[in-house]
Amino acid sequence: MMRGAGRVLVPAIVASVALAGCASPSGGGDGSAPAPKNGDAAPARSADSAVATRGGTLGGAGSACALPVAFGLAEDWEPQAVTVEPGSGLEELGRQGPLTLVCEIDAKPAGNIGYLRVWRGKPSGTGSREVLEAFVAAEPGAAGAAYAEVRAGALPATEAGYTVDGELLDGPKRERAFAVTTPEGPVVVHLGGLDSPEHEEMLPAYELAKRTLEAG
Repeated sequence: MMRGAGRVLVPAIVASVALAGCASPSGGGDGSAPAPKNGDAAPARSADSAVATRGGTLGGAGSACALPVAFGLAEDWEPQAVTVEPGSGLEELGRQGPLTLVCEIDAKPAGNIGYLRVWRGKPSGTGSREVLEAFVAAEPGAAGAAYAEVRAGALPATEAGYTVDGELLDGPKRERAFAVTTPEGPVVVHLGGLDSPEHEEMLPAYELAKRTLEAG
């Protein structure tokens, strides 16, 4: 785990990137449909049955991670900037599709095992859906992705729910992410978790970020 803003990406973080938990957005027309069974993918909309207490703002001036957006940070979650050093041999592990990992928000101080991660890309004129599709396609073991056009705060966004499986996992786990575009390039906010139950418990922090997101 990283401690201290701007630290170089290290193997422990790399492993957690590879083993992030899976998402299960729910797809009821009123946003309140029950979550799918463990391992099942579903449409990208999610119920916000629990509300995270806001403990601050991430992305603005003086925050732990310099971002082109800002959003509400759930209470007790700890953000740390991530730097992928050129020539370190870890660049590939700190990148996914067209995006680079720039910030990790650790849920352990709040009682869960997992991270909310922020990824950035270079300006390209590519839309949020194309960016998110490339991000998901680059995740090993990703399957069953379902996409929806949503709002992240006042910004148009694309959200995806999908599952991930692999040799080091006990079975498919849920992941969820949303993407927005900014003049400084696309941003993806991604939620994993140790397993699907942990993922579900951390959803309020993800929903808080999505609901409060604004241009930085």
